[in-house]
Amino acid sequence: MIDIEDILAKARPNQKINYDKMMQEMTKLWQKEEVRPKILMHVCCAPCSTYALEYLTQFADITVYFANSNIHPREEYRRRAYVTQKFVADFNAKTKQEVTFIEADYVPNEYVRKVRGFEKEPEGGDRCRICFDYRLDKTAQKAVELGFDYFASALTISPHKNSQLINAVGIDVQKIYATQYLPSDFKKNNGYRRSVEMCDEYDIYRQCYCGCVYAAKAQGIDFKSINEEAEKAMKGKDGRGDFPQIAFKYQGKKL
Repeated sequence: MIDIEDILAKARPNQKINYDKMMQEMTKLWQKEEVRPKILMHVCCAPCSTYALEYLTQFADITVYFANSNIHPREEYRRRAYVTQKFVADFNAKTKQEVTFIEADYVPNEYVRKVRGFEKEPEGGDRCRICFDYRLDKTAQKAVELGFDYFASALTISPHKNSQLINAVGIDVQKIYATQYLPSDFKKNNGYRRSVEMCDEYDIYRQCYCGCVYAAKAQGIDFKSINEEAEKAMKGKDGRGDFPQIAFKYQGKKL
Protein backbone atom coordinates (compact mmCIF):
# COMPACT_ATOMS: atom_id res chain seq x y z
CA MET A 1 0.00 0.00 0.00
CA ILE A 2 1.21 3.49 -0.87
CA ASP A 3 0.23 6.37 1.40
CA ILE A 4 -0.05 9.64 -0.53
CA GLU A 5 0.54 11.63 2.66
CA ASP A 6 4.05 10.18 2.91
CA ILE A 7 4.76 11.45 -0.60
CA LEU A 8 3.26 14.88 0.04
CA ALA A 9 5.32 15.26 3.21
CA LYS A 10 8.44 15.39 1.02
CA ALA A 11 7.05 18.14 -1.25
CA ARG A 12 8.14 21.76 -0.92
CA PRO A 13 5.72 24.21 0.77
CA ASN A 14 3.21 25.75 -1.68
CA GLN A 15 4.44 23.42 -4.44
CA LYS A 16 1.81 22.62 -7.08
CA ILE A 17 1.48 18.86 -7.02
CA ASN A 18 1.57 16.82 -10.21
CA TYR A 19 -1.09 14.28 -9.25
CA ASP A 20 -0.94 12.54 -12.61
CA LYS A 21 2.78 11.83 -12.16
CA MET A 22 2.09 10.69 -8.61
CA MET A 23 -0.52 8.19 -9.85
CA GLN A 24 1.85 6.90 -12.51
CA GLU A 25 4.56 6.32 -9.91
CA MET A 26 2.07 4.38 -7.82
CA THR A 27 1.08 2.15 -10.74
CA LYS A 28 4.77 1.47 -11.46
CA LEU A 29 5.27 0.33 -7.88
CA TRP A 30 2.21 -1.95 -8.09
CA GLN A 31 3.73 -3.57 -11.17
CA LYS A 32 7.14 -3.91 -9.53
CA GLU A 33 5.62 -5.53 -6.47
CA GLU A 34 3.29 -7.63 -8.64
CA VAL A 35 0.16 -6.51 -6.82
CA ARG A 36 -3.20 -5.64 -8.31
CA PRO A 37 -5.07 -3.47 -5.81
CA LYS A 38 -8.83 -3.18 -5.55
CA ILE A 39 -10.08 0.35 -6.22
CA LEU A 40 -13.53 1.82 -5.64
CA MET A 41 -13.78 4.67 -8.13
CA HIS A 42 -16.44 7.33 -7.84
CA VAL A 43 -17.82 8.44 -11.21
CA CYS A 44 -20.42 11.10 -11.94
CA CYS A 45 -21.37 9.85 -15.41
CA ALA A 46 -20.30 7.50 -18.19
CA PRO A 47 -18.14 10.07 -20.06
CA CYS A 48 -15.97 10.72 -16.99
CA SER A 49 -15.45 7.00 -16.44
CA THR A 50 -14.19 6.21 -19.96
CA TYR A 51 -10.47 6.94 -19.98
CA ALA A 52 -10.18 6.40 -16.23
CA LEU A 53 -11.31 2.79 -16.67
CA GLU A 54 -9.17 2.26 -19.76
CA TYR A 55 -6.09 3.43 -17.86
CA LEU A 56 -6.61 1.94 -14.41
CA THR A 57 -7.78 -1.51 -15.48
CA GLN A 58 -4.24 -2.12 -16.74
CA PHE A 59 -3.04 -2.16 -13.15
CA ALA A 60 -5.96 -2.73 -10.78
CA ASP A 61 -9.38 -4.28 -10.25
CA ILE A 62 -11.95 -1.50 -10.50
CA THR A 63 -15.45 -1.12 -9.15
CA VAL A 64 -17.39 1.92 -10.32
CA TYR A 65 -19.34 3.71 -7.59
CA PHE A 66 -22.23 5.87 -8.82
CA ALA A 67 -22.99 8.13 -5.85
CA ASN A 68 -24.47 11.36 -7.20
CA SER A 69 -27.45 12.66 -5.26
CA ASN A 70 -26.53 16.13 -6.52
CA ILE A 71 -28.00 15.34 -9.97
CA HIS A 72 -31.35 16.96 -10.76
CA PRO A 73 -33.99 16.01 -11.82
CA ARG A 74 -34.54 12.39 -10.79
CA GLU A 75 -35.15 11.13 -14.34
CA GLU A 76 -31.86 12.67 -15.47
CA TYR A 77 -30.15 10.93 -12.56
CA ARG A 78 -31.68 7.61 -13.64
CA ARG A 79 -30.54 8.19 -17.20
CA ARG A 80 -26.94 8.91 -16.23
CA ALA A 81 -26.82 5.90 -13.90
CA TYR A 82 -28.18 3.66 -16.66
CA VAL A 83 -25.79 4.98 -19.31
CA THR A 84 -22.87 4.42 -16.92
CA GLN A 85 -23.92 0.80 -16.36
CA LYS A 86 -24.29 0.26 -20.09
CA PHE A 87 -20.82 1.64 -20.72
CA VAL A 88 -19.28 -0.60 -18.04
CA ALA A 89 -21.00 -3.64 -19.57
CA ASP A 90 -19.91 -2.67 -23.09
CA PHE A 91 -16.37 -1.89 -21.92
CA ASN A 92 -16.08 -5.31 -20.27
CA ALA A 93 -17.39 -7.07 -23.39
CA LYS A 94 -14.90 -5.26 -25.61
CA THR A 95 -11.81 -5.41 -23.38
CA LYS A 96 -12.44 -8.67 -21.46
CA GLN A 97 -12.11 -6.75 -18.20
CA GLU A 98 -14.32 -7.42 -15.18
CA VAL A 99 -15.24 -3.96 -13.93
CA THR A 100 -18.15 -4.07 -11.48
CA PHE A 101 -20.73 -1.46 -10.50
CA ILE A 102 -22.39 -0.19 -7.34
CA GLU A 103 -25.08 2.46 -7.20
CA ALA A 104 -25.64 4.43 -4.00
CA ASP A 105 -29.10 5.46 -2.88
CA TYR A 106 -30.46 8.60 -4.52
CA VAL A 107 -31.11 11.04 -1.65
CA PRO A 108 -31.26 14.57 -3.15
CA ASN A 109 -32.55 16.12 0.08
CA GLU A 110 -29.33 15.03 1.77
CA TYR A 111 -27.30 16.89 -0.86
CA VAL A 112 -29.50 19.99 -0.52
CA ARG A 113 -28.87 20.04 3.24
CA LYS A 114 -25.11 19.76 2.69
CA VAL A 115 -24.92 22.82 0.43
CA ARG A 116 -27.50 24.96 2.26
CA GLY A 117 -26.24 28.53 2.42
CA PHE A 118 -24.06 28.07 -0.65
CA GLU A 119 -26.81 27.95 -3.27
CA LYS A 120 -25.67 31.17 -4.96
CA GLU A 121 -21.99 30.24 -5.13
CA PRO A 122 -20.59 30.31 -8.69
CA GLU A 123 -19.69 27.08 -10.45
CA GLY A 124 -16.30 25.95 -9.17
CA GLY A 125 -16.74 27.74 -5.83
CA ASP A 126 -17.37 26.55 -2.28
CA ARG A 127 -20.58 24.72 -3.21
CA CYS A 128 -18.59 22.50 -5.57
CA ARG A 129 -15.97 21.88 -2.88
CA ILE A 130 -18.71 20.73 -0.49
CA CYS A 131 -20.18 18.52 -3.23
CA PHE A 132 -16.79 16.89 -3.91
CA ASP A 133 -16.35 16.26 -0.20
CA TYR A 134 -19.88 14.86 0.13
CA ARG A 135 -19.40 12.33 -2.67
CA LEU A 136 -15.82 11.34 -1.89
CA ASP A 137 -16.73 10.85 1.76
CA LYS A 138 -19.45 8.42 0.70
CA THR A 139 -16.96 6.64 -1.54
CA ALA A 140 -14.40 6.29 1.23
CA GLN A 141 -17.05 4.95 3.61
CA LYS A 142 -18.11 2.34 1.08
CA ALA A 143 -14.48 1.43 0.36
CA VAL A 144 -13.91 0.70 4.05
CA GLU A 145 -17.18 -1.19 4.35
CA LEU A 146 -16.35 -3.48 1.42
CA GLY A 147 -12.60 -3.82 1.97
CA PHE A 148 -11.17 -1.92 -0.99
CA ASP A 149 -7.51 -0.90 -0.96
CA TYR A 150 -8.11 2.54 -2.46
CA PHE A 151 -10.90 4.95 -3.24
CA ALA A 152 -10.64 7.30 -6.22
CA SER A 153 -12.53 9.79 -8.36
CA ALA A 154 -12.90 10.11 -12.12
CA LEU A 155 -13.96 13.76 -11.72
CA THR A 156 -10.43 14.88 -12.60
CA ILE A 157 -11.03 13.95 -16.26
CA SER A 158 -13.04 17.15 -16.76
CA PRO A 159 -11.23 20.29 -17.98
CA HIS A 160 -13.94 22.23 -16.14
CA LYS A 161 -13.07 20.75 -12.73
CA ASN A 162 -10.23 21.86 -10.46
CA SER A 163 -8.08 18.75 -10.08
CA GLN A 164 -5.92 20.32 -7.37
CA LEU A 165 -9.06 20.91 -5.30
CA ILE A 166 -10.54 17.45 -5.95
CA ASN A 167 -7.31 15.77 -4.90
CA ALA A 168 -6.95 17.97 -1.83
CA VAL A 169 -10.48 16.98 -0.79
CA GLY A 170 -9.71 13.30 -1.37
CA ILE A 171 -6.58 13.51 0.76
CA ASP A 172 -8.51 15.20 3.58
CA VAL A 173 -11.21 12.51 3.43
CA GLN A 174 -8.51 9.81 3.60
CA LYS A 175 -7.45 11.09 7.02
CA ILE A 176 -10.80 10.02 8.47
CA TYR A 177 -11.05 6.47 7.12
CA ALA A 178 -8.96 3.30 7.10
CA THR A 179 -8.46 3.37 3.34
CA GLN A 180 -6.16 5.16 0.93
CA TYR A 181 -6.98 7.83 -1.66
CA LEU A 182 -5.67 7.36 -5.20
CA PRO A 183 -4.53 10.72 -6.62
CA SER A 184 -5.23 11.47 -10.27
CA ASP A 185 -5.46 14.04 -13.01
CA PHE A 186 -7.04 11.99 -15.76
CA LYS A 187 -7.28 14.90 -18.19
CA LYS A 188 -3.48 14.79 -18.54
CA ASN A 189 -1.71 12.81 -21.28
CA ASN A 190 -4.60 13.50 -23.66
CA GLY A 191 -6.93 11.76 -21.24
CA TYR A 192 -9.81 14.15 -21.89
CA ARG A 193 -9.36 13.85 -25.65
CA ARG A 194 -9.37 10.07 -25.31
CA SER A 195 -12.58 10.26 -23.25
CA VAL A 196 -14.27 12.16 -26.09
CA GLU A 197 -13.08 9.52 -28.56
CA MET A 198 -14.41 6.74 -26.36
CA CYS A 199 -17.79 8.47 -26.07
CA ASP A 200 -18.00 8.25 -29.87
CA GLU A 201 -16.75 4.66 -29.95
CA TYR A 202 -19.29 3.50 -27.37
CA ASP A 203 -22.08 5.89 -28.44
CA ILE A 204 -22.31 7.41 -24.96
CA TYR A 205 -24.80 10.10 -23.99
CA ARG A 206 -22.98 13.32 -22.99
CA GLN A 207 -25.05 15.59 -20.76
CA CYS A 208 -25.08 19.38 -21.22
CA TYR A 209 -24.68 20.34 -17.52
CA CYS A 210 -22.79 19.04 -14.51
CA GLY A 211 -25.79 17.97 -12.48
CA CYS A 212 -26.94 20.20 -9.63
CA VAL A 213 -30.02 22.38 -9.83
CA TYR A 214 -28.11 25.53 -8.87
CA ALA A 215 -25.50 25.45 -11.62
CA ALA A 216 -28.10 24.27 -14.13
CA LYS A 217 -30.34 27.26 -13.38
CA ALA A 218 -27.36 29.59 -13.82
CA GLN A 219 -26.79 28.02 -17.24
CA GLY A 220 -30.44 28.49 -18.17
CA ILE A 221 -31.11 24.76 -18.42
CA ASP A 222 -34.71 23.88 -19.35
CA PHE A 223 -35.59 21.21 -16.79
CA LYS A 224 -38.88 20.36 -18.47
CA SER A 225 -37.06 19.48 -21.66
CA ILE A 226 -34.34 17.59 -19.79
CA ASN A 227 -36.93 15.58 -17.89
CA GLU A 228 -38.92 14.74 -21.02
CA GLU A 229 -35.81 13.62 -22.88
CA ALA A 230 -34.69 11.50 -19.94
CA GLU A 231 -38.10 9.86 -19.55
CA LYS A 232 -38.13 9.03 -23.26
CA ALA A 233 -34.58 7.63 -23.14
CA MET A 234 -35.36 5.50 -20.07
CA LYS A 235 -38.66 4.03 -21.27
CA GLY A 236 -38.60 0.28 -20.67
CA LYS A 237 -35.07 0.32 -19.24
CA ASP A 238 -33.77 -0.77 -15.86
CA GLY A 239 -30.08 -0.82 -15.05
CA ARG A 240 -30.09 -3.64 -12.51
CA GLY A 241 -32.27 -5.80 -14.69
CA ASP A 242 -30.48 -5.06 -17.96
CA PHE A 243 -26.90 -5.43 -16.69
CA PRO A 244 -26.85 -8.01 -13.88
CA GLN A 245 -23.43 -9.24 -15.00
CA ILE A 246 -21.66 -6.10 -13.70
CA ALA A 247 -23.27 -6.00 -10.25
CA PHE A 248 -20.65 -6.03 -7.49
CA LYS A 249 -20.81 -9.06 -5.24
CA TYR A 250 -19.87 -8.93 -1.56
CA GLN A 251 -19.52 -12.20 0.28
CA GLY A 252 -21.28 -13.90 -2.61
CA LYS A 253 -24.24 -11.53 -2.62
CA LYS A 254 -25.06 -8.78 -5.11
CA LEU A 255 -25.31 -5.31 -3.64
